[in-house]
Amino acid sequence: MSALKDRLRADLTTAIKARDELRSSTLRMVLTAITNAEVAGKEARELSDEDVLGVLSSEAKRRREAATAFAEGGRDEMAAKEAAEGEVIAGYLPTPLTEAEIAALVTAAVEQTGAAGEGMRAMGKVMGVVTPQVKGRADGGAVAAEVRRQLG
Repeated sequence: MSALKDRLRADLTTAIKARDELRSSTLRMVLTAITNAEVAGKEARELSDEDVLGVLSSEAKRRREAATAFAEGGRDEMAAKEAAEGEVIAGYLPTPLTEAEIAALVTAAVEQTGAAGEGMRAMGKVMGVVTPQVKGRADGGAVAAEVRRQLG
C-alpha cells in the first residue's frame, strides 16, 4: 500500500476523533476517489504514491472549478466550502511550481528538443518533455500556455 494512502487514512482517523467535519468529509471523499481509481478498468490494482498524487491533483482541480462556478452563480457559501476542501487536499500535494519555474522548465525543454525554430508544430514535442517534470505540481493549462508563448 502506498505511504500517501496510509497517511490519508491515519489523518482521517485523527480528524474523526477531533470531530473536524470539513477535514474528515474531505478525506473520506478523497479516499473514495482513490478506491474508485483502484477498481476502475478490467482489473483491480494497488495505486502507487504517484498514482495517488494524480487522483489528489484531479480532486483539487475539481474543487477549484466548483468553487469558481459557485462563486459565479452567487452561491458564496458553497464556493467557500469547495475552496476549503481544496485547501485540505492541497496540504497533501507537493508545492506547486511558480510561473518563473514553469518558464525555466519550458525554456530548457525547447532547447533540449531543438524546437526553437519550428514554431507551434513542435508543441507536442516540448509538452512531452515538460509534462513528466511538472506532473502534480502545475496545471497543464498553465504549462501549455507557457509553451505556446515561447514557441509562438
